[in-house]
Amino acid sequence: MEYPVKTMLRQVAKRAAITGGLEAARLLHATGLMRQARGRGAIFTLHHVRPKQARLFDPNAHLEITPEFLDTAITRLRHDGYRFVALDALPAHLASNDPQPVAVFTLDDGYRNNLEHAAPVFARHGVPFTVFVAGGFVDRTDILWWEVLAELLNQKKSVRFHFDEIETLPTESLQQKQAAFDRIAAFIHAIDEATAVDRLKTMAASQGVDALKLTADLALDEAGLKTLIQNPLASLGAHTISHRALARLSDDIARDEMDRSARRVERMTGHRPASIAYPYGYAGTVSPRDHGLARDLGFTTAVTTQPGTLTDTVDRTALPRISLNGHFQKAGHVSALASGIAFKLTGRG
Repeated sequence: MEYPVKTMLRQVAKRAAITGGLEAARLLHATGLMRQARGRGAIFTLHHVRPKQARLFDPNAHLEITPEFLDTAITRLRHDGYRFVALDALPAHLASNDPQPVAVFTLDDGYRNNLEHAAPVFARHGVPFTVFVAGGFVDRTDILWWEVLAELLNQKKSVRFHFDEIETLPTESLQQKQAAFDRIAAFIHAIDEATAVDRLKTMAASQGVDALKLTADLALDEAGLKTLIQNPLASLGAHTISHRALARLSDDIARDEMDRSARRVERMTGHRPASIAYPYGYAGTVSPRDHGLARDLGFTTAVTTQPGTLTDTVDRTALPRISLNGHFQKAGHVSALASGIAFKLTGRG
C-alpha cells in the first residue's frame, strides 16, 4: 500500500533530521556558543521508565526510556552544571537571581514502572520528581487509549472500527498497523474524544482486548501512589480525570476536570497539589483559556509539552517541557536538548 509506505518513510526521515539537529546542537553547546539559549533551566517530560521490551509494532516507543538512560540523563545534567529542584520549588528559582540552571523531572500518567524503575534511579541520585496522575486511570474508569490501540494492532491482522461508519482496516504488515494507528488516533482527536474512545473500548472488547484491565496492568492505583509518595523526593500533580484534551471541552467541563483531578490527588496526599499537567499538552489540546482556569483554580505551575527552556518571563501556567524521547537515548542528546539550542535554531524556543 503506497500511503503507509510513504508515511513510514516520512517518519524515518523526520527522525534522521531530529538526530542531525541534536548533533548540531550538541556541538554548538560543547563550544560554549549560544549559552544563553538554556535560560534558567528546563523541565523534562517522561512517561514510561522500564527495561526495553521487544515488540513487533511499537507506535508508543517515544513514550518510554530505560532506567539506564534516566541514570545517564541525570549524570549528564549534573556534569553540565544543573541543580535539581522539585517542580513546586521552580517559581522561587525563577523569582531569584540564582544564575545556576535547574533541571526539573516530571512523569505523566502514573505508570507502575514509575514506582518500580524510575523512583529507585531518582533516589540513588537524590533527585526530586513529580508524577502527574489522571483520576480515571487511578480508579480504573478511563482507558489509556494509545496503549489499548497498540495492543490491539499488535494482536490482529485486521480490525473493525466505527468511523462515520464501521470499516475493516487491514493490519497484517507493519505499514498497515501504523496507518491504522495514525488514522484511529486522528479520529479520536477530531470528534468528541469521549465518544471516540468509547468506540475504541467497544472495538477492543469485541476482539478480545480488555481495555480497563490494561489500565490496571499499566497504571498505579491509589495504594501504589501512596507507596510512591512515601519517598520524600516524590510528589503528585493533577492531570485531569479522563485525560481528554482540555481545549476541546466546554468551560464548565474543563474546569471540572481540572478541579476534580486536584481533589482526587488531595484525597491521596492530604493536600491540594500546586501543579497540573495538561493532557497531551501541545497546541490545539490546551489553550489560553485553560491557562486561565489553572490560575483560577490555584495552581502555581502548569506544564505543557511545548518544547523549550525556562526564562524569567515564562508564563507559570504554560510552562514548556522537554521530552526525554525513547528514540533519542544518548548522553549527548540530553546536553543538546537542555541547552535549548535546537529549539532556538528551529524557532520553537
